[in-house]
Amino acid sequence: MYKIICKDGRAKRATFTTVHGTVETPVFMNVGTAAAIKGAVATTDLKEIGCQIELSNTYHLHVRPGDEVVKKMGGLHKFMYWDRPILTDSGGFQVFSLAGLRKIKEEGVTFNSHVDGRKIFMGPEESMQIQSNLASTIAMAFDECAPAKAERSYVENSVARTYRWLERCKAEMTRLNSLPDTINKEQMLFGINQGAVYEDIRIDHAKRIAELDLPGYAIGGLAVGETAEEMYHILDVTVPYLPENKPVYLMGVGTPINILEAVDRGVDFFDCVYPSRNGRHAHVYTKHGKLNLKNAKYETDDRPIEEGCGCPACQHYSRGYIRHLLKANEMLGMRFCVLHNLYFYNNMMKEIRQAIEEGSYASYKKSMIESLTSNEV
Repeated sequence: MYKIICKDGRAKRATFTTVHGTVETPVFMNVGTAAAIKGAVATTDLKEIGCQIELSNTYHLHVRPGDEVVKKMGGLHKFMYWDRPILTDSGGFQVFSLAGLRKIKEEGVTFNSHVDGRKIFMGPEESMQIQSNLASTIAMAFDECAPAKAERSYVENSVARTYRWLERCKAEMTRLNSLPDTINKEQMLFGINQGAVYEDIRIDHAKRIAELDLPGYAIGGLAVGETAEEMYHILDVTVPYLPENKPVYLMGVGTPINILEAVDRGVDFFDCVYPSRNGRHAHVYTKHGKLNLKNAKYETDDRPIEEGCGCPACQHYSRGYIRHLLKANEMLGMRFCVLHNLYFYNNMMKEIRQAIEEGSYASYKKSMIESLTSNEV
């Protein structure tokens, strides 16, 4: 159940209650693609850095170890030792981005596994079955993520099929949740709005999926080639046509500034690989911009990554030490950077929620963006 506590402009401060606990929104979901955060971060660490909800990937877990294996292990929560909400994406994005050779039909998509090349078929029913086996809190509908700059006729056909697939996802999830051996019979389905950068297609699709009265809605197919301004414009015109009494999830976005702008346009849920991926490459976020800890100027820098930061790395270790670990290819250095970045994102979301509650979101957003672009590090 989704409940708006207060609003500040279009920014919403809400709670989303699930069978695995309540999520305070706006929220950033920490990405654990294969049931693990890349960078040697455990689920026990996630609690320490303020993670409320974790995201795992249907396609990757289907390929390895196999969703049937996860089901036999008691579902994803038990498998990875995590008792808070989990969202699984449908595998659609990976099917269309990772698989070079694929064949799209009304039934679904046939493609080759990126791991061993074996032929896999995935459609709405298969995606729902895999996600039911994983027993996540929130399952995402199977959709096609068309390129942002695709031809209009292609996008129209793709979105029409994505809608038909959503109807099939909804019917299949209802069936699966009624089966006696289903682990999570309270699994929720989020629909996904598509339409590339065509605002009329986006709006029409938003209206149609809103009628299905799903527990939540996502906006997909953004941050895939269009400019930030185009993305913000699509949010401006699309979000008002999604139900205000349901959470809105912007998929795969993004930078701290992207998040600040999207919250201002009514978005509740975010996920992105940036904090963990950048951390693994020694790029760390601070309120004064991003820094590369491999730079020689940090060799004897005894300050933490960010003064006043409460993350496990900043509590005890210096930039100089973490730089040494990274240069020596010690995994601990990568782990510290990922922990710091995820803490930074989760803590920023906490500040966002507080600013909305205080009615000061506009000034918080302005000062945060100015600070993030100051590069005073």
